[in-house]
Amino acid sequence: MMDVCYPYFDPDFENLNERIYGPRVNVDNEDCKNCTVVKVDSLEKQGPLLEVLQVLIDMDLLISKSYIFSDAGWFMDVIHVKDKLGNKIRDNRVINYIQQAIYQRGGLKNPQDHVMNSYETTAKSEFCHKCTVIEIIGINRPGLFSEILAVLAEENCNVIEAHAWSHNDCLACVAYVSDQSTSSYIDDPNRLSTIKDHLSIVLQANSADDNDHVFIKTCFTESIRSMCQTERRLHQLMLANRDFDGPPHCCSNTLVSSMRRRKEKKVTIDRCTEKGYLIANIECIDRPKLMFDTVCTLTDMNYIIFHASITSDDHFAFQEYYIRHEDGYIEDTDEERQVVSKCLEAAVNRRECEGLRLELCAQNSVGLLPYVTRTFREHGLTVARADIEAHGEKTSNVFYVKDISGNEVDMETVDTLRRELDPLLFQVKTELKPQKLYSTEKIGFSFTNLLRSQLEKFTHSFVSP
Repeated sequence: MMDVCYPYFDPDFENLNERIYGPRVNVDNEDCKNCTVVKVDSLEKQGPLLEVLQVLIDMDLLISKSYIFSDAGWFMDVIHVKDKLGNKIRDNRVINYIQQAIYQRGGLKNPQDHVMNSYETTAKSEFCHKCTVIEIIGINRPGLFSEILAVLAEENCNVIEAHAWSHNDCLACVAYVSDQSTSSYIDDPNRLSTIKDHLSIVLQANSADDNDHVFIKTCFTESIRSMCQTERRLHQLMLANRDFDGPPHCCSNTLVSSMRRRKEKKVTIDRCTEKGYLIANIECIDRPKLMFDTVCTLTDMNYIIFHASITSDDHFAFQEYYIRHEDGYIEDTDEERQVVSKCLEAAVNRRECEGLRLELCAQNSVGLLPYVTRTFREHGLTVARADIEAHGEKTSNVFYVKDISGNEVDMETVDTLRRELDPLLFQVKTELKPQKLYSTEKIGFSFTNLLRSQLEKFTHSFVSP
């Protein structure tokens, strides 16, 4: 009787490609004269692109150029970064931390199993508070953020950190709070219910919409999220609030502001029928975190980025994404292209603020923030964006304020604020924005041209040991 030979399966053989070729993170200072190049290759379906960006953004690194390429399930991300001064990264501790953080944040197996270095220990020690996280979305109105802070103060909540964005008359806020008396998180269900009810009343006040978008999530955390993680959550909250559509009763000032921003940027969605992609093109004034904002939105809309090219030149940015749904298909309808276009435009606009930047640093107390923001409102100003952080007994606050009537902020009003908020340390900074949109001919760039000139070089860089 003939013996039957059954195939032999080595459990290690299934992971052979991953063991030989990756996943791999490489930080290179040799390939580019002016930038440090971060290269990540992975056999995962999507690749850890967003997690890589979160690591780089949390370290205040600036992205000047990026290429994403995929083939047969293999993803390669190449990102050119500089420090805040526009220089290459020279500190080996920082380079090692980037590699370790990308492995950890992206869920990749680190073949070298690095031990956490001193830089990483220092970075993590900054976030050591036990706190309650409160997330809020709703229709914005003048003074709403001030009212939210007042409710938290009345409920004896100490605001450790808070970040708020407004866009198209929509508001999103993430606040980390603790109990004023214990300095620990709030876990009493009755008290949490009371806080939620009071905030809901404030959010729904003066709203003509009975189904006002109100979402408050309370949870506990051993540490405050990184700034980048918080901003990603703000993007998600805004998307859930459909800020890309704007509320049905959007005021005229908001409409005028929105039309002005549209003239400064261009978002187009094309089709690549042969390969089954949607091609998203974004042309706008360059700024920090722009790539992070657009990738966040595409990810939250359940799109996978298969190819991309991101360039910037002379304060102007050009982004091109080849995308499909997670299931590998696209609907290829006018409605889908319109939604993608509007969502990407909202992603670019959310972080932008046309208001006056006010910085305040003072002794921390429960009633400080309601007092400051109420003073703004009494002088006809409303908070368009806020970043609040407490450092021990001190609090550092950045507010972007606008005139309620839609006019430019009167500097006499600012001088009055200085006098009233004295002896607080009070600084005023105006956000200067480029007025001219530069021609795309200067950097006319497509992914097709990129592949022709760079593929051979990239392949050698990724495969070589």
